[in-house]
Amino acid sequence: RRLRAAGEIPAVLYGHGEENLVLAVSGEEFMLALRRGARIVDLKGDVDQRAMIRECQWDTWGQDVMHVDFTRISLHEKITVVVPLELRGEAPGQKEGGSVKHALHQLEIECQADNIIDKVSVSINTLLLDEAITVGDLNMPEGVVPTADPSTVVVSCSIVVELDEEETGEGIEPELI
Repeated sequence: RRLRAAGEIPAVLYGHGEENLVLAVSGEEFMLALRRGARIVDLKGDVDQRAMIRECQWDTWGQDVMHVDFTRISLHEKITVVVPLELRGEAPGQKEGGSVKHALHQLEIECQADNIIDKVSVSINTLLLDEAITVGDLNMPEGVVPTADPSTVVVSCSIVVELDEEETGEGIEPELI
C-alpha cells in the first residue's frame, strides 16, 4: 500500500533460472508503456535487464495496476504469447443470408522476442456461405508460428435457422398425472 501511495507498483522479476527479484516500478512510466502497447520493457535502476510483461493484476474497477509479473528474456529466444484476432472486411456469404460466427478471439503464437506482433488480422472478404477459415489458413508474418491445431476454426459463415415454438417445445405444458 505504501508503494502504491507513493506512485509505484510492486512487481516481481523471474525466469532464466535466476533468482526471483521483488521490485517497485514507477506507476506513471509503466502505465505509459502499457498505453503504448509495450510487451517488452527495459528495466533500469537496481536491475538493468530486458523483461516481458507476463501479467498485470488490476484493482476491482480495472483502473489501477496493483501488481506486475515480469519474465526475463533475451531478444533472440523464442517465446509464446497470446495475441487477439481481428476480423477485417465483409464476408460475401452475409449477402446470401449467412451469419459470420467469430469462433476464436485469441491465438497463442510462438516467435522471437524481438518479433512480437500486436494482433493477427483475418480477412473475411473471401468467406462464402458454409465455409470457414481455420488457423492453418491464416497469413502469419515470417518467424511467427501459431501453436494451435491448424484445423481449429477461427471464423465461419452459415445460415441461421430459426425454430418455431412448436419445434422447440416452448409453450407446451406438461401433462399432469
